Amino acid sequence: MSPHWNRLREGSPLYGCFLSTGYPVNTELAARAGFDYVIIDLEHGMGSERDVLSQVHAISALPCAPVVRTESHDRPRVHRLLDLGVQGVMFPRVNTAAEAAACVAAMRYQPEGERGVATLVRASDYGASFTEYRDNSAHSLLTILQIETAEAVANVDAIAAVEGADVLYVGPMDLTTSMGIFRQYEHPAFLDALNKTVAACRRYQRAAGILLPAPGVARHYLDLGFSFLTCGTDTAFLLNGARAVNDGMRSA
Repeated sequence: MSPHWNRLREGSPLYGCFLSTGYPVNTELAARAGFDYVIIDLEHGMGSERDVLSQVHAISALPCAPVVRTESHDRPRVHRLLDLGVQGVMFPRVNTAAEAAACVAAMRYQPEGERGVATLVRASDYGASFTEYRDNSAHSLLTILQIETAEAVANVDAIAAVEGADVLYVGPMDLTTSMGIFRQYEHPAFLDALNKTVAACRRYQRAAGILLPAPGVARHYLDLGFSFLTCGTDTAFLLNGARAVNDGMRSA
């Protein structure tokens, strides 16, 4: 289990980034930069499920937790990711309590959930520690549910009430698009949605997460009550760094 998840549940903030290229060297570089976690993005990223294992291997000796954003709520695909040894799964567009419950069930073994049982998998040291892994998995794995639509905001209290919903994570671009106020992050309706999400998380002792538009606004969102903060992706890091070098040479 990542020690970071205990810190998060105790109220300490965690900081991470997205990974979109599917390239393990980029994953290692992000971990070496000091992020608490990285989110390997299978929803919008260029990598595939086949690329996940090499990325998990790349940071296995570093204090950075591998999380994967899956492209759907499909239960068998979640099992495959967990069996590889990822320490958290982010589920996009969770709109109802029923969907939230199904996501949590995919993370947990029977009788609490619906995760299929296989012992000879990487997550359990290929069977050597399966019993310990199984018994601790409900606590050691992080379930992250994305709040990305107006419907989700309307149901956010019921979603937060679902046992096992560790993090309610706001996707600002999808949410503002759903609300008809794309990227208007100071709009009263968006701010109200943030407050409702944080209030629901506090009521049920969940962590609130969000994707930041820039690192400099982290303090603002911490003050609002968010503690699972993500900013940037490997594609942006490379592009912005390359642009800065190119512009620097040409302006000199």
